Amino acid sequence: MTRTRKAIAASLAAVLAFATTPSFAALKGGAQAPLFTASGAMAGKPITVDLAKALKRGPVVLYFFPAAFTGGCNIEAQAFANAMDGFRKAGATVIGMTAGNTDQLAAFSAEKCAGKFAVAAATPKLIASYDVALTKADGSKTDWSDRTTYVIGQDGRIAFSYSNLKPNEHVAKALAAVRGLAYN
Repeated sequence: MTRTRKAIAASLAAVLAFATTPSFAALKGGAQAPLFTASGAMAGKPITVDLAKALKRGPVVLYFFPAAFTGGCNIEAQAFANAMDGFRKAGATVIGMTAGNTDQLAAFSAEKCAGKFAVAAATPKLIASYDVALTKADGSKTDWSDRTTYVIGQDGRIAFSYSNLKPNEHVAKALAAVRGLAYN
């Protein structure tokens, strides 16, 4: 592990040490998803992510994660990359969003996301609009996003939300929710 990555991992560990209060997505089923455009990357190349344009193609899985190149975030990105065939078959676009280590999103998109989906920088305004700020044990909010996954129907409404700092179940739950949209 490089010195920079060790420092980043230590920073994230410090933030997460204070984030012992579970966070729950405030946007519930049926709520209108806030539209946004954001700078990001896909397959190592800079792109602009536009939620409105993505929704024209079908449902969107919008997942927030704390920071690029950190343990749980690496696991989650690789799991989404491995499941992309299933998301595509269900007509869904996957977008990852973070406020942590945004200067590394191009490399993260190529390496951990395997070039299979876009990741983008979440602004403080975007984090607030989706109510995904990582919360410290004292109830105060950080500048980083927690780990929350939303499935947004093509109508722009939240169809599913799931918040848990553990990355393990986000992909399976999101894929099940997207598949459920096909039958509604």
